Amino acid sequence: MKTPEENLAELGLTLPPPPKPLGVYRPCLVDGKYLYLSGHGTVKEDGTLIIGRIGEDMDMDAGKLAARQVGLAMLATIKANIGSLDKVKRVIKVLGMVNCTPDFEKHPYVINGCSELFASVWGQENGIGVRSAVGFGSLPDNIPVEIEALFELN
Repeated sequence: MKTPEENLAELGLTLPPPPKPLGVYRPCLVDGKYLYLSGHGTVKEDGTLIIGRIGEDMDMDAGKLAARQVGLAMLATIKANIGSLDKVKRVIKVLGMVNCTPDFEKHPYVINGCSELFASVWGQENGIGVRSAVGFGSLPDNIPVEIEALFELN
Protein backbone atom coordinates (compact mmCIF):
# COMPACT_ATOMS: atom_id res chain seq x y z
CA MET A 1 0.00 0.00 0.00
CA LYS A 2 1.39 3.40 -1.01
CA THR A 3 1.80 6.33 1.35
CA PRO A 4 -0.03 9.63 0.80
CA GLU A 5 3.27 11.25 -0.24
CA GLU A 6 3.85 8.48 -2.81
CA ASN A 7 0.28 8.86 -4.10
CA LEU A 8 0.75 12.62 -4.51
CA ALA A 9 4.04 12.12 -6.36
CA GLU A 10 2.36 9.60 -8.67
CA LEU A 11 -0.34 12.15 -9.55
CA GLY A 12 2.40 14.44 -10.89
CA LEU A 13 0.76 17.57 -9.48
CA THR A 14 2.74 20.58 -8.26
CA LEU A 15 1.77 22.19 -4.97
CA PRO A 16 1.42 25.96 -4.85
CA PRO A 17 3.15 27.91 -2.10
CA PRO A 18 1.26 27.55 1.19
CA PRO A 19 -1.02 30.59 1.42
CA LYS A 20 -0.28 33.26 4.02
CA PRO A 21 -3.13 34.45 6.25
CA LEU A 22 -4.90 37.54 4.92
CA GLY A 23 -6.51 38.25 8.28
CA VAL A 24 -6.22 37.46 11.96
CA TYR A 25 -6.24 33.65 12.00
CA ARG A 26 -4.02 30.59 11.75
CA PRO A 27 -4.10 28.63 8.48
CA CYS A 28 -3.46 25.41 10.41
CA LEU A 29 -3.96 24.29 14.00
CA VAL A 30 -3.09 20.96 15.61
CA ASP A 31 -5.13 19.97 18.67
CA GLY A 32 -4.20 16.54 19.98
CA LYS A 33 -4.83 14.10 17.16
CA TYR A 34 -6.75 16.60 15.01
CA LEU A 35 -5.53 18.99 12.34
CA TYR A 36 -7.81 21.89 11.49
CA LEU A 37 -7.32 23.89 8.29
CA SER A 38 -8.84 27.35 7.92
CA GLY A 39 -10.61 28.23 4.71
CA HIS A 40 -8.23 28.05 1.75
CA GLY A 41 -8.59 29.74 -1.60
CA THR A 42 -7.56 29.09 -5.17
CA VAL A 43 -3.81 29.73 -4.93
CA LYS A 44 -1.96 28.76 -8.12
CA GLU A 45 1.68 27.64 -8.46
CA ASP A 46 2.79 31.23 -9.12
CA GLY A 47 1.02 32.48 -5.97
CA THR A 48 -1.79 34.25 -7.85
CA LEU A 49 -5.47 33.38 -7.38
CA ILE A 50 -8.03 31.88 -9.73
CA ILE A 51 -10.73 34.56 -9.82
CA GLY A 52 -14.36 34.44 -10.90
CA ARG A 53 -17.91 33.50 -10.09
CA ILE A 54 -19.32 30.16 -11.21
CA GLY A 55 -22.29 30.56 -13.51
CA GLU A 56 -21.09 34.03 -14.53
CA ASP A 57 -17.33 34.06 -15.22
CA MET A 58 -16.72 30.30 -15.42
CA ASP A 59 -18.62 27.06 -15.85
CA MET A 60 -18.90 24.23 -13.34
CA ASP A 61 -15.99 22.28 -14.87
CA ALA A 62 -13.68 25.27 -14.39
CA GLY A 63 -15.08 25.52 -10.86
CA LYS A 64 -14.24 21.87 -10.22
CA LEU A 65 -10.64 22.51 -11.36
CA ALA A 66 -10.55 25.53 -9.04
CA ALA A 67 -11.68 23.30 -6.15
CA ARG A 68 -8.86 20.87 -6.96
CA GLN A 69 -6.45 23.82 -6.85
CA VAL A 70 -7.78 24.70 -3.39
CA GLY A 71 -7.11 21.11 -2.35
CA LEU A 72 -3.52 21.45 -3.57
CA ALA A 73 -3.12 24.65 -1.51
CA MET A 74 -4.42 22.75 1.52
CA LEU A 75 -1.89 19.97 0.94
CA ALA A 76 0.85 22.63 0.76
CA THR A 77 -0.27 24.03 4.13
CA ILE A 78 -0.25 20.56 5.70
CA LYS A 79 3.27 19.85 4.43
CA ALA A 80 4.55 23.28 5.52
CA ASN A 81 3.11 22.90 9.03
CA ILE A 82 3.55 19.24 9.95
CA GLY A 83 6.17 18.12 7.43
CA SER A 84 4.45 15.30 5.57
CA LEU A 85 1.07 14.17 4.29
CA ASP A 86 1.96 10.76 5.74
CA LYS A 87 1.28 12.17 9.23
CA VAL A 88 -2.42 12.52 8.32
CA LYS A 89 -4.45 9.38 9.00
CA ARG A 90 -7.70 10.45 7.35
CA VAL A 91 -10.00 13.22 6.21
CA ILE A 92 -12.81 13.78 8.69
CA LYS A 93 -14.77 16.76 7.32
CA VAL A 94 -14.68 19.09 4.34
CA LEU A 95 -16.72 22.29 4.03
CA GLY A 96 -16.77 23.62 0.47
CA MET A 97 -18.06 27.10 -0.30
CA VAL A 98 -18.85 27.99 -3.91
CA ASN A 99 -19.04 31.59 -5.17
CA CYS A 100 -21.87 31.29 -7.68
CA THR A 101 -24.91 32.85 -9.24
CA PRO A 102 -28.23 32.37 -7.40
CA ASP A 103 -29.48 29.87 -10.00
CA PHE A 104 -26.40 27.59 -9.77
CA GLU A 105 -27.23 24.23 -8.12
CA LYS A 106 -24.23 21.93 -8.71
CA HIS A 107 -22.16 22.84 -5.63
CA PRO A 108 -21.34 19.18 -4.83
CA TYR A 109 -19.98 18.66 -8.36
CA VAL A 110 -17.63 21.62 -7.94
CA ILE A 111 -16.35 20.54 -4.51
CA ASN A 112 -15.69 17.04 -5.89
CA GLY A 113 -12.56 18.61 -7.39
CA CYS A 114 -11.07 18.74 -3.89
CA SER A 115 -12.70 15.57 -2.58
CA GLU A 116 -11.44 13.49 -5.52
CA LEU A 117 -7.92 14.84 -4.92
CA PHE A 118 -8.04 13.87 -1.24
CA ALA A 119 -9.36 10.39 -2.16
CA SER A 120 -6.42 10.00 -4.58
CA VAL A 121 -3.91 11.04 -1.90
CA TRP A 122 -5.26 9.15 1.15
CA GLY A 123 -7.26 6.42 -0.64
CA GLN A 124 -11.00 5.75 -0.75
CA GLU A 125 -11.21 4.64 2.88
CA ASN A 126 -9.26 7.47 4.51
CA GLY A 127 -9.51 10.22 1.89
CA ILE A 128 -13.28 10.60 1.93
CA GLY A 129 -14.89 12.13 4.99
CA VAL A 130 -18.17 13.84 5.69
CA ARG A 131 -18.80 16.96 3.64
CA SER A 132 -20.94 19.99 2.99
CA ALA A 133 -20.97 21.88 -0.31
CA VAL A 134 -22.84 25.18 -0.27
CA GLY A 135 -23.30 28.24 -2.46
CA PHE A 136 -22.39 31.80 -1.51
CA GLY A 137 -23.16 35.15 -3.11
CA SER A 138 -19.49 36.14 -2.82
CA LEU A 139 -16.15 34.96 -1.46
CA PRO A 140 -12.98 36.92 -0.61
CA ASP A 141 -11.25 38.53 -3.64
CA ASN A 142 -13.97 36.99 -5.86
CA ILE A 143 -12.37 33.52 -5.69
CA PRO A 144 -14.71 30.80 -7.02
CA VAL A 145 -14.13 28.32 -4.18
CA GLU A 146 -13.06 28.33 -0.53
CA ILE A 147 -12.64 25.11 1.45
CA GLU A 148 -11.87 24.30 5.08
CA ALA A 149 -11.24 20.84 6.50
CA LEU A 150 -10.61 18.70 9.55
CA PHE A 151 -8.18 15.75 9.53
CA GLU A 152 -7.19 13.04 12.01
CA LEU A 153 -3.46 12.61 12.57
CA ASN A 154 -1.62 9.29 12.98
